[in-house]
Amino acid sequence: MIKYRVTKRTIRWQVMFCFSLFLCESVICQLQYSIYEEQRLGYVIGNIANDLGVSAEELSSRKFHIVSRSKKQYLNVHLENGDLYVADRIDREALCGMQQNCFLNIEAVMESPLHFYTINVEIQDVNDNGPSFSKDILEIGISESAALGTHFALGSAKDPDLGNNSIQSYKLSANDHFGLLEKVNMDGRKYPELVLEKPLDREKKNSSVLILSAFDGGTPSKTGTSLIKIAITDVNDNHPLFNKDMYRVTVNENAPLGFLVVNLHATDADEGSYAKIAYSFNDIPEIAYDLFSINPINGSVQLTGKLDYEVATDYEMTVEAKDGGGLVSYCKLLIQVSDVNDNAPDILITSFSDTIPEDSPVGTVVALVNLDDVDSGENGEVVGQISESLPFHLISSSGNYYKLVTSMDLDRELTPEYNITIKAEDKGSPQLTNNKTIRLTLTDVNDNAPVFDKMDYVAYIQENNPSGNSFYRVHATDFDINENGKVVYMILTDNIEDIPISSYVSINTVSGVLYAQRSFDYEKLREFYIQVMAKDSGSPSRSANATVKICITDQNDNAPKILYPSQDSEAASVFEFIPHFSTKGYLVTKVVAVDADSGHNAWLSYHLLQVPDPSFLIIGQNTGEIRITRDLQETDALRQRIVVMVKDNGYPMLSSTVTLNLVVAENFQQVLPEITNQHIDTESSSNATFYLVISIALISILFIFTVLVAVISKCRKQSSPTALHPLSRDLYPQVALRCPSVFSDGTLPFPYTYDVCVTLDSRQNEVAYLKPVQNVPTDNLIDTDDSVSANDPPKDNLVSASFNDPL
Repeated sequence: MIKYRVTKRTIRWQVMFCFSLFLCESVICQLQYSIYEEQRLGYVIGNIANDLGVSAEELSSRKFHIVSRSKKQYLNVHLENGDLYVADRIDREALCGMQQNCFLNIEAVMESPLHFYTINVEIQDVNDNGPSFSKDILEIGISESAALGTHFALGSAKDPDLGNNSIQSYKLSANDHFGLLEKVNMDGRKYPELVLEKPLDREKKNSSVLILSAFDGGTPSKTGTSLIKIAITDVNDNHPLFNKDMYRVTVNENAPLGFLVVNLHATDADEGSYAKIAYSFNDIPEIAYDLFSINPINGSVQLTGKLDYEVATDYEMTVEAKDGGGLVSYCKLLIQVSDVNDNAPDILITSFSDTIPEDSPVGTVVALVNLDDVDSGENGEVVGQISESLPFHLISSSGNYYKLVTSMDLDRELTPEYNITIKAEDKGSPQLTNNKTIRLTLTDVNDNAPVFDKMDYVAYIQENNPSGNSFYRVHATDFDINENGKVVYMILTDNIEDIPISSYVSINTVSGVLYAQRSFDYEKLREFYIQVMAKDSGSPSRSANATVKICITDQNDNAPKILYPSQDSEAASVFEFIPHFSTKGYLVTKVVAVDADSGHNAWLSYHLLQVPDPSFLIIGQNTGEIRITRDLQETDALRQRIVVMVKDNGYPMLSSTVTLNLVVAENFQQVLPEITNQHIDTESSSNATFYLVISIALISILFIFTVLVAVISKCRKQSSPTALHPLSRDLYPQVALRCPSVFSDGTLPFPYTYDVCVTLDSRQNEVAYLKPVQNVPTDNLIDTDDSVSANDPPKDNLVSASFNDPL
């Protein structure tokens, strides 16, 4: 036990004891001080910080505060320096009445970690109340025949102070007939009695007025007085007598108004008017005036106000019985109030954290709860409880204190807040209960990683897309809130085929929208994969990954390409040979085409776009095979020029065409001259613009040359008229003619080159055999037979051909 004692003016205080109980990580400490009542406001009682061994700064940081249940807060603490001071007027008599020991019990709480303290302040009495009588004037009737030494009871004075400050003595003013006697009852109180010392003579003096004074023992002493008016009457020699000197009764605090408390009865041996007794309260506490009344005729005491055991447990008063002759007697009436369970338990939250992190460990203190019931006995025993479905429970700590702690792990994402109803029940009958609900909010911690809607996404983007367009969005959800739930997106993949991913796609870090950074070509790149990460902004941050498969969808951006007949040759058209013996269904040729697109865009169909005789030929839409629909007839044209269109099934539809020249003959040698001339005409036509320019230049030169020749001829005509004749036969030199031959007998075409030498003499014809020579220059090759039409073979010149490979 540690004791301190310091004397300072009128105050002495001591720290009686301080003990620690480690219950659920809490510390209970009890401090006791002693002060006098009626100290001035702000009076310092002691220093809490020093007595607890903590600094004043720690009191403030740990939220030290006093818990008060009364309407008035008599004491408070300066958190700046730790002083415990008087905050309201303290009146011991108002707090404790006539009780010998008076304590002001307060409770205090300090958090982080949680400690709570009981502070008992003993309130010592000072002489702040003077003695007082219940009646300022006391009237007594005394018979003139009263014997010497007769005692007459007087009303006692009352002083709420205790000890030496209470009533110590009485004094009677000077007179000729009466003296004063002080009697002490069982509880130690003094009662004055008037004693007749000299005989009375009504005829000489029929009344007297005396002053009765009461003195307390305080310093300075206080007094109270009452006038005693004595009326000297004829002989009335019997006093009223009560059945008991003290009556004890017990009344329930819930007794109704008008309830009969007790019947007092006194008797008087006299007769007539001297035997008529009147009852009245002689000495009664002020608080009892409104609670009880007495019938002056029959002495019945009734309840006129509502009793409250919690306000006062008993009432002590003096009842006076006075007969018609003025003789008086007294009795004590002690009314004890019995407690009934009329007060529900009170729930006081002395310390409460309305928010805690969701990752708080099991056993975390949420609140310190005080359960109190002002009733007594079992009526005041309180049990606290909460719903079993909640992840909390109450732990009894000390006295009426309970700690509300977590009983299991919490998860804000499942339950962000709790409404915790604390129920308090007493053990009285009937049982009374009280409820109090507190709201607890869980603060978020970053305990959830972002979660993608899918682990594998498939995104589609059409080729030839504009660069910078968005084409897909990934989304991840984080069940945390605020920064912990703020998700940002990024692409983890670095390169695709050694090309930075940033040149393919990008992602909006906030929305997760994917953007194409280039125009894709389905024919070059059909699909690729990227890794996308969703990362929250918590600390430490959490993340999740997802795979996005990006598929390039085909667009009909490629027209069909015709592989056969080949269009790479410089020839304007292709010849196909149809023998005369061909019959219905004969396969003339097959058009072969491909499309670089895919799917429907690559489904090809073949159509005859231009055909002279639709009833003669038919083409397979799916195969491209051109067949004869009937047997050849004499009237059928020997040459037919058809155009075949190949189109795809895309949108918009794209197509390609090829022109075929079909020639009907017994053998290929019959149509070779036509093919040759046709190719010459074709080549001439394809180079018409170029030749036109050359022709104009040649004509101009020829015109000038002709004019010069004419002038020279005229000048030399007379001397040499026949000068030009020998040159006539050699005027035209021999030239070489290049004829590209493109022909087919139903298979793929074969290009060949050959040279033809033509002279003016029909007998001198020369044909060079076919030879596979590429890029033969044709600048000096001309056609010297201007009279030969494109469709008819020359009449004067015979052209023959022989082939190295048979057709």
